[in-house]
Amino acid sequence: MIDYALYCKINHLSANDGLTAPQIARELSMDVRTIRKWLNETQYKPRQGTPRPSKLDPFKRDIVRLLETHPYTATQIFQRIREQGFTGQYSIVKDYVRKVRPPKPNAFLTLSFAPGECAQVDWGSYGSVNVGNTRRRLSFFVMVLCYSRLMYVQFTVSQTMEHFLGCHQSAFEFFGKVPQRIMVDNLKSAVLKRIVGKAPVFNPKYLDFANHYGFTITACNVGKGNEKGRVENGVGYVKKNLLAGLDISDFSAIHPATRHWLDTVANVRTHGKTNEQPIARFEKERSCLNPLPANRFDIATVCQVRASSQFRVPVDGNHYSVPAEYAGRQLTLKTYPDRICLYDDNKLIARHIRSYDRREDIEDPDHPKQLLLWRKKAREQKIVMRFLSLSPKSAQYYQKLEQRRMNPYHHVQKIVALSEIYDPNSVARALEDAFTFQAFSCEYIANLLEQRGRQLPQPGALHLTRREDLLDLTVESPDLSIYEKETS
Repeated sequence: MIDYALYCKINHLSANDGLTAPQIARELSMDVRTIRKWLNETQYKPRQGTPRPSKLDPFKRDIVRLLETHPYTATQIFQRIREQGFTGQYSIVKDYVRKVRPPKPNAFLTLSFAPGECAQVDWGSYGSVNVGNTRRRLSFFVMVLCYSRLMYVQFTVSQTMEHFLGCHQSAFEFFGKVPQRIMVDNLKSAVLKRIVGKAPVFNPKYLDFANHYGFTITACNVGKGNEKGRVENGVGYVKKNLLAGLDISDFSAIHPATRHWLDTVANVRTHGKTNEQPIARFEKERSCLNPLPANRFDIATVCQVRASSQFRVPVDGNHYSVPAEYAGRQLTLKTYPDRICLYDDNKLIARHIRSYDRREDIEDPDHPKQLLLWRKKAREQKIVMRFLSLSPKSAQYYQKLEQRRMNPYHHVQKIVALSEIYDPNSVARALEDAFTFQAFSCEYIANLLEQRGRQLPQPGALHLTRREDLLDLTVESPDLSIYEKETS
């Protein structure tokens, strides 16, 4: 059996598009005999059939009577008529009860607030967004002043405690004032648990924050989101007006766009309930709000962490460096929305801009310097020990180098290098000779080794190249009389 809309479509395809019955059947995926049948009909005729009897028919009058006397549930009705002999299933009883007693929509009172009395806050979510080389869930915080409907919106990629309090701070600074009371949902950042008949147990951190800024906290009843309808409407308004159709290429691009939207659209529109601009109505409310405190509240989330052997601390998928001398130490981590700080007791040892990318290694160039210094000293110590092992005079020679040279390590390093080129015994002898001659320099040691390393030829026998008679020489006695003449 087809409905009236399908009957009209069949006639439209035939009369206006000129399709035949087989073509219409292919177009609508129907049997061609059904198409021919309805093309021959001059008007739509719904099927006239006798309704099938139901097992519930004998009990319908009793069900209506029971519902008129008391608001029984479908389960209670089902139990009662089974006692009377009903053999059907619960589903037809539930459907009939819903038909004869349709659900009544809940009615809500419109809450009214005095100027400055209250603000409502809530989180909203809207897909994900690019942050560096990764994607994170996009959240936005909304605070609405209940009297003026002035709105503040801030986007984040996390809903942790430091972000929740940080958004509050930013909202107060945006308004320039603090409301007397804030209504929140039962999120864990605000309400730890609810016990029936008792006051809600608030998060101690949020309670301290409220005391610092001078407002009280009001938690909505469980499942009663309508109690903070102003901010619920605000979250929906952000999604429909700001975010609908907005191409967010990167998380950093959304902040200026949000502030521009608040100043040019959200807070200057004519509100549907008040028939006034929120910014204009806020002027009447400003004087009733509390002033900001002199100092900001420390919103950081504090925990204990241990630095790794690579002097790194993991935070939210990234690793941040601390000075190398704190590797393996227990430290205090304070996370803010825009930065992280690490302390050893009460001493600040590291501060980094917080990254919301993932798998990043963030290092302060000054942090590995101590480790590099230790390594350099270890290398120098190793070379000095090798120098001292060259000769019994090495220690005394080193003391003289320290007294007479600006950079004794340079000379020690050169002499150790010479011991790798020349025989160690030769180097030891050169050190002892240099100490004897009080010559303290790597150049002097190198000179001694160079000279002693030269191989001079041994003198051989005299071979005559001429006749032996050339050796028969006669030397006359000298005339000494000339010396006697000079003395006289």
